[in-house]
Parts: sequence; structure tokens; C-alpha cells
Amino acid sequence: MALTAALGGDVLVPRPCAAWWAPYARMLGRPAFHVPTPAEGGGVPDPYALLETVRRLRNEGGDPRLLVLSVADDPTAGVTPPELLHETLEAAVAEGLYLVSDETWRDTLHDPHGTVLLSPAEMLPDRVTVVTDLAGALLPPGWPAAVARFPAGEDGNALHSRVLDILTALDAQVAAPVAAAAGYALAEPEPVTARVTDAVRLHARVAAAAHTAVVAGARSPGPELRPAPLRRPHPLAPALHARGIGDAQELEEFLTVRLGMPAPGGHRFGDDLEAPRVRLSTAPCWETPPPCAPRA
Repeated sequence: MALTAALGGDVLVPRPCAAWWAPYARMLGRPAFHVPTPAEGGGVPDPYALLETVRRLRNEGGDPRLLVLSVADDPTAGVTPPELLHETLEAAVAEGLYLVSDETWRDTLHDPHGTVLLSPAEMLPDRVTVVTDLAGALLPPGWPAAVARFPAGEDGNALHSRVLDILTALDAQVAAPVAAAAGYALAEPEPVTARVTDAVRLHARVAAAAHTAVVAGARSPGPELRPAPLRRPHPLAPALHARGIGDAQELEEFLTVRLGMPAPGGHRFGDDLEAPRVRLSTAPCWETPPPCAPRA
């Protein structure tokens, strides 16, 4: 939120995107506009849709300045192909946008040796700030700590100073025990890296099993990293309609009861409410008995 406040202007986010991105902009009174992503694009907008959205907003009097994206995407569990990332970054540069890259999940690739993951900061080191929620891979859930890596140079230093000023004004501090744990984890000692590797391997196996829902008629790209992807059960539309399910909210309510675990609809990630899509997490499936086992 401090970074968004420091940069100013309207915010552009992919559709779908992490559930917390757009609310931060709205808390600051800033408009947040969703830009469609390709089916295999992870959390990076389609370059042509990005150009069209920026130009339309400016023609309407808007002031788009910031694009938030994620090459290791939370809601879709997809990794952005380098070719698409390059095209989108070219479009962003052409329109003078600054980029924030959320790389919370970059260390949770299911196949780190077979998946090519490039950071926008590798392509545009002067125009990208990288942010990471340490709870993604290094800290337990509920331990609030995050880091940001700013560009080197005068502009990056100035942005860093503005963000620190805002955080100071908000009295935003990391609790001492969490800060100590974060410092330890960021040094990547062997116990931490081993646990991350084991956790990712477990998530990968569970996600692969959950992906068999595709065989049953749902549509989804194969999961490539730890978060669970949005499932797109459009081929099941007739069966859903027979149960009174016509949109993401109704599908969320049905599956939450049916599975005994949260199944948030795609609309909570900026997706179209009318599209019956849900996000299924792998973590609850570890329990015994697993709540994700369908009830009769």
C-alpha cells in the first residue's frame, strides 16, 4: 500500500489477480482497473489489452501510472512465458508505466529445473520494484512480513525514501519476534531451504492429483507452482444449471458446502462474476480425513 501511495496515479492489475491488490488501491482512493490475461499467461496482462486499456483510460481523463503483475501467479498457479512477459513489458514501457512485480511464490515452482521463470526486474531493472510476502515460502502463515527490492540508482533511492516516509507515518513495524525469524529465513539456512523443498514437493503432488478435475470436465492450466489454480468448469454448465448454479458466487457456496473447505469464486480475484470459476487450495487436503473429499 505504501508503494502504491508513493507512486500515485491509477493502478492496473491483471484479471484475475491476487485478492489483495485492488483493495489496496481503493483504500487510497485510487482507481484499479483490471486488464485481461491470456489463458496461459499467469499474472501478466495481454500486451494488446494493456495498450488498449491505458489509451482508453487516458482518453477518458484517467492517469494510469502503475502496473502490478506476477510472473509466478497466485490465483492461477501459472508461470508467465518469457515471450509474453517481454511483449507486455514493451507495451508498459511504451506507455510510461512503472511496474511492481509480486514474486511471493517464485520459490515454490513444482519443477524448478524444467520451468523458465524470469523476473520483470531482469528485463527492466530501472522500472521495476519487486515485492515478496515472506509467508509465501519462508515464514508460517499469519506472520506478517514482506520485503521490497527497489531499482538501483537515483530514482530507485528516491522511491525507497518516499515509501519509508509513508511507512513511518503509518507506524508500520514488523514485530520483533517476526523480524528475527524473517532475518533468519532470508539468510536461507539449510533447515529453511530443506523445509521449503519438502513443502513444494508435497504441494506439487497434491496439486497434480487435484488437477484430475480437468478430466471430469473442468478447464484449467496445469499447476506450475504452489498456489492452487482457478478451475473453469464451463463444460459442466448444464449440470451446474440443473443445481441452480449460474455464476461464481453460487458455485463458491455450493462447493464450500460440498467439499467442506473454502472454494472462493473467481470474482474474488477480479474475475467475471458470471463465469463459474473457483480457486481450490491444496493445503486443506493434507488433513485426515481431507475436507476436500466430496461428501455424498
